[in-house]
Amino acid sequence: MLRYLFVLFWALAGEAACAADTLYLYNWNNYIAEETVQRFEARCACRVRQDYYSDNEEMLAKLEAGAVGYDILVPTGNAVETLIRQHALKPLDRRAIAHLDNIRPEFLDPWYDPGNRYSLPYAYSVTLIGYNVDRLHALGLPLDSWALIFEPEYLQKLKGRVTVLNSQKELMGAAMKYLGYSLQEHDMHKWEQAKALILRAKPYWAAFSNSTYIKDLAIGNIWVAHGYSNDMFRAREDARAAGRPFAIGFFTPKEGAVLAVDNMVLHRSGRQTALAHRFIDFMLEGENSASLANAIGAGNPNRAALPLIAPEITGDRNIFPDAERMRRLEMIRDFGPAERRILGRMWIEIKVR
Repeated sequence: MLRYLFVLFWALAGEAACAADTLYLYNWNNYIAEETVQRFEARCACRVRQDYYSDNEEMLAKLEAGAVGYDILVPTGNAVETLIRQHALKPLDRRAIAHLDNIRPEFLDPWYDPGNRYSLPYAYSVTLIGYNVDRLHALGLPLDSWALIFEPEYLQKLKGRVTVLNSQKELMGAAMKYLGYSLQEHDMHKWEQAKALILRAKPYWAAFSNSTYIKDLAIGNIWVAHGYSNDMFRAREDARAAGRPFAIGFFTPKEGAVLAVDNMVLHRSGRQTALAHRFIDFMLEGENSASLANAIGAGNPNRAALPLIAPEITGDRNIFPDAERMRRLEMIRDFGPAERRILGRMWIEIKVR
């Protein structure tokens, strides 16, 4: 009861101050429904201003270069760990968040933020492969393995029609999973094998892309894309809406894949701490959390949202993995400085060769 009284006090105090307030949100591209933003603005008589990034490294680099004034960031788990290590976050005031109980227990107390002192889960995705169903069925190519983007015997039929993520961690992680290694592997010789695998496949790829692959897949410019499950969902729906003469599908490779849990955190430079807490609590309400999943096909860690999400989304095991698939997924974790430098050099070689 005391917690809810505190939340009520916080909300009433915020109402008086937020008429001219602006919340600055630094978020992934297209990672919140516009109508959800409008509902929040109407509720608190404030404005939401968003900047966007397409990779955690891009976000971290901008902050390290001196960007300030963001109230809320939405980093993936390993980036949360980095931001905590850099003392870049404000701790959450849990008394100001009434809907904490909506979070599914398996998404609480994560390795990157024990006790959720700084972060609460927002949504999650699986990094997988999207494809043009008609083209790939005609070519008779496998639709269950990372081999589709790494093996020349398949890529010869797809040359110039494949994109991969412009992300060291994601692309090298996919190569490691294909080779049968863990993303937490500390043997740099095995990462060298992943680099060699990527360099062998690179001549067949059209581009490294973190965002344009959604449109290119949906209009038929590319036939295979390495990317996020919510992006593949959007590409599929965009192709349907446009009446394209082909369908978009996506699959989680049998070798395993990356699971990314994105989180809401408060940046230390933000000025609207009370308003930021109100936004976090707002996004933990079932209706608002469900609106994200319904709009972009994101996985959802909110149990109050689940009954409100379209069954075709919750029933898709590439978006909402079952226990068997979840066992094959791993989260990306950061290594120590020496290993990061080695991997950084590998990535530079991949990009310039």
